[in-house]
Parts: sequence; C-alpha cells; structure tokens
Amino acid sequence: MSTRRIAHLDMDAFYASVELLRRPDLKGLPIAIGGRGDPHSRAVVTTATYEARQFGVRSGISLYKARELCKDVIFLPVDFDEYRRYSRLFKNAVLECCPVMEDRGIDEVYLDLEGLQGTSFDIASGLKNAVFQATGLSCSIGVAPNKLLAKICSDLNKPNGITVLLPEEIETRIWPLPAKRINGIGPKANETLAAFGIETIGQLAQVPPHLLAKKFGRSYGIWLHEAAHGRDDRPVETESESVSISRETTLDVNLHLKTQADQVQIILDDLAQSLARDLQRKQLLTKQVGIKVKYDDFKSVTRDLTLREATAQADTLTSAGLLCLARVPNEKKIRLIGIKAGQLVAREDQPLGNQTLF
Repeated sequence: MSTRRIAHLDMDAFYASVELLRRPDLKGLPIAIGGRGDPHSRAVVTTATYEARQFGVRSGISLYKARELCKDVIFLPVDFDEYRRYSRLFKNAVLECCPVMEDRGIDEVYLDLEGLQGTSFDIASGLKNAVFQATGLSCSIGVAPNKLLAKICSDLNKPNGITVLLPEEIETRIWPLPAKRINGIGPKANETLAAFGIETIGQLAQVPPHLLAKKFGRSYGIWLHEAAHGRDDRPVETESESVSISRETTLDVNLHLKTQADQVQIILDDLAQSLARDLQRKQLLTKQVGIKVKYDDFKSVTRDLTLREATAQADTLTSAGLLCLARVPNEKKIRLIGIKAGQLVAREDQPLGNQTLF
C-alpha cells in the first residue's frame, strides 16, 4: 500500500451554507436549493441542508418531491455567481497552505500533502481553519494513502469533520462500509451487487476478480476488485482540462433496441439526468452529445450530435441522445448504454439559457 498522504477536502452543503451566510435566520432549518426556488417548477434540488437531508431531501429529486418529503422545507433559488465567488475564496486559501491541489469542481479539491510538515490531522486542521477564516464556511477532510480512500473518508465525519486513514486500517474501517460508498459504484451497480448478497466493501473485496469481470465487464470488474482493496495510483493533477464527461451503465438484462425501445429510453434519460448533474456541479456546458451502445455480441457503436448552443439541461441531453440512438442499428439486443458530453466549455463563458438542439 502506498505511503502517500492524499487529502480530499469537501465543502459542507456548499450552496446551502453560502445562502445561510446571507440568511443566518434560517440556520438550523430544512432548506433546499434549486432552480428559481419555485416548488411548482420542473427544477430539481441542487443541494440541501443537513436538516432537510434527514427527511430524504437530496440533490437530483424534484422540488415538488422535496415538499412531499418535508412539508416545512424552505426553497431558495440558486445563485451560481455567489457560489463561484466563494469557491475561489476557499481554493485560494487552500493553495496558501498546500500548493499541490487538483480542482474537482466548485466545492471539492484533492491535495497532495507530501513535503508538508506536521501530522495529517494537524495539516487538515490548518486547512479547515484557513477555509473558515477566508469564507466563514466549514468543510470536511479525509486524509488517506490515495484519492479513492480520501474521497470515502471525507464523507465519514460530516459536517465539519476530519478523518485520517492509515494503510493498515482499511480492513477494519473501510471494509464494513456499504459498497456504494466507493465513488464509481452507482445505483445500478449497487443493486446488482446487492442481488448477489454483496452489500459491504469487505464482501466485494472477497469476490474473485474474474467473477466481477464476467458480470460487469473486464475493465469495470477489475476496477471494482482493486477499489474494494483500496488500491488507486492516480496522481493529484494540478493542471487538468476535461475533454468529455460520460455516464454509462451495464444492463442487468440485455434489451432489444427495437422491441424494448421504451425501456432503453428510460435508462438513457436516467443517465442524461446524472450527466446533467455532473455538468452543473463542475460548472460546465456541452456543445456535443454522444451515445454508446454495446451489443450482446460485445461489439460497440457510437453516434454523436453537435448542438446549436451549449447546454447543461437534462431534457436537452436526453433529446440529443435519443436522436443519436435513432441512428444506431437496432436489430440486436444491447448490454450497455452510455451518454457523453463533449466540446465542454465553462459556464462562465456561455450563459445557461433555454437551449435548443438546432
């Protein structure tokens, strides 16, 4: 196991916390941030305070659903200009303490602590204090031998917590956690694992890699095995530019593109919703949407479509994906489907309006 010290710093309920700085009278109340704050719109929750999360209010659900889950929830509109300002403030404060930083979006960063003096806990405490002094906001930090484990650890003691993991503690502290705690195991994969009686990371670690490869495909299956054992050699990249972002899923049951088109479209829409959230979280827009399907004979095809305007709207991504899907041979069953956002641009460069495909 690596002796590196990698930290993942995650701001606590970032958008909601920024709003509470302006509305301290709302502190301690269930709040959902999304759209223009209108529960009768089609907007979804971008984030929620921890008080709202206790009722099941979480990012991605509709504002209407949030009101059903918590009748006292308070809705506030998103203010990305203000969130970006606080994002710059906290990242500048972090860089003063740790110069090796990988920007992972508006509210999280990875840090390489190599060369810094002090214990991991003391360094993390200093980072938290610096962030608070610069913004008045709290964050949670996980320190571990690699990025995968640091990401898990930053979520273990939220909000306003520090978790330090040593290599020899993986079996005792990580293996008892639910498998879905691993970043990269989505709802579908988690459901498939649960169907086989695999609910914890430790149980996943005991599955031979060839069996995981048989069920999930070679690449993802091997990654699942490595991740369950806490192995990850990715470096902290101080300069990186996203070329594309994608979401894909291996189907539990192969579906025929022609006779089971409705089911395929539902899955594609679900992937598009997730992709839209990824784009919005990273403050990116896309000018090109593509789809990928893998047939039951393991042959793959891709199709893409260039949009008239850049977008991060789920409905537009779904519509573009369906147009691409219509250009794919549909005589066979598929075992995998994915959607990709390419030609990415920063949201600051192009305002988010009512996008059209053509």
